[in-house]
Amino acid sequence: MMDDVKLVGTLDVTELVFLAFVLFFLTLIFYLRREDRREGYPLEDETTGRVDTAGGPLLTATAKSFLMPFGRGTVTTPTKGREKLDVAGRRTFRSPGAPYYPTGNPLVDGIGPAAWAERARHPDLNAAGGHRIVPIGLVGHLAVHGKDADPRGMTAIGADGKVAGVVTDLWVDNAEHVIRYLEIDAGGRPILAPMAMSKVKSKMRQVVIDALNADQFAAAPVPAKRDQITFYEEERIVAYFGGGYLYANRERQEPII
Repeated sequence: MMDDVKLVGTLDVTELVFLAFVLFFLTLIFYLRREDRREGYPLEDETTGRVDTAGGPLLTATAKSFLMPFGRGTVTTPTKGREKLDVAGRRTFRSPGAPYYPTGNPLVDGIGPAAWAERARHPDLNAAGGHRIVPIGLVGHLAVHGKDADPRGMTAIGADGKVAGVVTDLWVDNAEHVIRYLEIDAGGRPILAPMAMSKVKSKMRQVVIDALNADQFAAAPVPAKRDQITFYEEERIVAYFGGGYLYANRERQEPII
């Protein structure tokens, strides 16, 4: 049997391949650690505000720019600058991980499950560059199936069993052909409620949305334009309704037992 070919001194091909793998693996680890620190770093101690793991050349990602479709410019990450946010709440006790107790209106203040992210302030687009989520009347090829219940004209009922308004329109995703939001006339103010949080009761001609009480619907965030909705506006609407599962009434914030 022939021995391995020695390249330099006692270094043979097997050792060279092994060393190359180790070097590749170490490089991969540092690359992944840099990439996963694009947002949310440096870390900050939530009790003292002290900055932890500020990073360095081996732990901080270099700026990377992404060219957005349909002429929307570029987005560079990691973003620079950190803003101190005033949370409308107080700690239940002074310890890392302690929950906050709301001191204002948590649905509006964006605390806990009602928190939102600062998403892009432009609409989602379909493959053709058109607005993806729009009122159903603007999409000529979409309609509610004849065997399905059409929520339009049904009464919207809140978690307290009271009438919140009447469903007047449907906002659909014309890329996936599903209903995303119900437009509800809540006391003369048209608001959008997530379809995923709605239960249609066709026989009773009702749509039950138990995320909020009836009187809380009218204060829900609404799109600035009547025929389109931005990522940021979607985030605010879903946060408002989603936060209601905890903050709609006092009983939901108390222990079950």
